[in-house]
Amino acid sequence: MERIDIQTDVNKFDGLKNQTEFIDFFRNKNMMDTKKYLIETWGCQMNEHDSENLSGMFDLMGFIKTDDREQADVIVFNTCAVREKAEMKVFGNLGHLKNLKQRRTDLKIILTGCMPEEEAIVDKIKKKYGFLNLVIGTHSYHKFPKLLKESYTQEATTFDVDNKEDIVVENLPANRDYDVKAFVNIMHGCNNFCTYCIVPHTRGRERSRLPEDIINEIENLVEKGVKEVTLLGQNVNSYGKTEAFGIDFSDLLEMVNAIEGLKRIRFMTSHPKDMSFKLIDAINNLDKVCEFLHLPVQAGSNDLLKRMNRGYTVEDYLEKIKYAKEKIKDIAISTDIIIGFPGETEEDVDHLIELFETVKFDNAFTFIYSKRKGTPAYEYKDHIDKKIKSNRFNRLLEASNRIAYENSKKYMNESVEVLVEGPSKNDKNILTGKTRHFKTINFEGDEELIGELVKVKVTDYNSFSLSGTFEELI
Repeated sequence: MERIDIQTDVNKFDGLKNQTEFIDFFRNKNMMDTKKYLIETWGCQMNEHDSENLSGMFDLMGFIKTDDREQADVIVFNTCAVREKAEMKVFGNLGHLKNLKQRRTDLKIILTGCMPEEEAIVDKIKKKYGFLNLVIGTHSYHKFPKLLKESYTQEATTFDVDNKEDIVVENLPANRDYDVKAFVNIMHGCNNFCTYCIVPHTRGRERSRLPEDIINEIENLVEKGVKEVTLLGQNVNSYGKTEAFGIDFSDLLEMVNAIEGLKRIRFMTSHPKDMSFKLIDAINNLDKVCEFLHLPVQAGSNDLLKRMNRGYTVEDYLEKIKYAKEKIKDIAISTDIIIGFPGETEEDVDHLIELFETVKFDNAFTFIYSKRKGTPAYEYKDHIDKKIKSNRFNRLLEASNRIAYENSKKYMNESVEVLVEGPSKNDKNILTGKTRHFKTINFEGDEELIGELVKVKVTDYNSFSLSGTFEELI
């Protein structure tokens, strides 16, 4: 495993240690007064954090962030490859950018994220999207400044999409989206190879970060005012399994919990087959770890779980849920669901709704199955009709929303701990934040409360959020 620390290995991070070189370069390109960048992100929290890193590198190169495509000198699309719909949305937006590129020939357009790691996508770009300047995979972000600079000196599209599975890069700069909470990667890649999932083919195999590097990053974030961290990985439960660290994810949580000044810890995503009772005990015993568990079940029948190569049964899943509910008072549980997987029957959907009634999920991220070329499920012969998938999706959604509404009711008139994140997107006069159970709550309050932990009394609720009144600082 190669580990690159860009703070000590300058040659592996060309450019950012010599900012004058980049500033002079862009001045010579008559961009000094207008060099602006825009990043549009599709996908998971991993993509969001990758965009924070790209933004940090832009800042060090002297670029200014903008939200206006017309004003941007560089536009980056950070993409997701999990579902076909997300890819089609990206290609549709690239079509719009082609017209913009024709009007502004100096505009640089960059495609990154998981899509460029797919061979079929790269072939499509070469055939139909030759106006792109740079196509870069997730394994090459430490080379981004150098690659961007090179794009100004050549006409053809630059491709850097090598899927290197033996590299971990530390200390990339980051321009964080929030002041009080932050995403922290603890590992990269996935070894599970679920039959529907393209991620192991785009993000590569599992590589865990050194625990001391994770702790150092979080300590630095806390010094800057961060109060809540979310530990990220395709499967955080398998942290350290492919390395000789001598610790597992539960041990890492204990180390993070000991960081002075940190108030809250979250993590995602957990894989049920690797969810240990030891980890559940850690959630219960560590005071900073929030009482919230995102545990994707994906399907409600053993036949489908086997076809998905998930590595557990419904009975296994329910055993761990039962233990978590017995150990952790008022734990909130969310899940991911795939509807319309090849071979799914009406009986399978019945079993899934029964599972919802048993577990009482607080939230469910439900998706209609999307064929992904390069995965085993793509070759299955018993794909489900689109209309049938839609009907089943709506049926599950009704049950999911009803159960979520029932769960929200229990918070009525309760005082809950809230980390205030900022003004509501819908009403700037209202503050919003998250409870320890990952419920969004909106309430009236002064801007001085942003970034603080407060007590809020719940006065109203719906399936997905709460409303309340401010009581006191914690």
